[in-house]
Amino acid sequence: MMVSEAYNAYPRVPGVSEEIRIGPPFLTRYEKARIIGIRALQLSRGAPPLVPPEVVGSNDPVLIAKYEVEKGILPASVLRYTSSGFRQSIPLSLLVSRTREVVGRLE
Repeated sequence: MMVSEAYNAYPRVPGVSEEIRIGPPFLTRYEKARIIGIRALQLSRGAPPLVPPEVVGSNDPVLIAKYEVEKGILPASVLRYTSSGFRQSIPLSLLVSRTREVVGRLE
């Protein structure tokens, strides 16, 4: 087995890039709902919020999670796949900014 064949035999960690090559160039409503749900669960189980609840105006974990996602301050990435096995990790902050450019607002 040659070195290049051995290198290609191992799975690679998906790289983070500024170019969105898989899926739409914005955050879909399904991705947004899943991220908000996961973050709200974390907050309800005691994770510290990234913004003070006074800024949001509520102690509700769902509203805090929604605020964190809409402002793009949540340090998370969306992992998108293709049927051929190609993967791309896209930072949430990039998707939020592109959503504002393409759609005009984050719904």
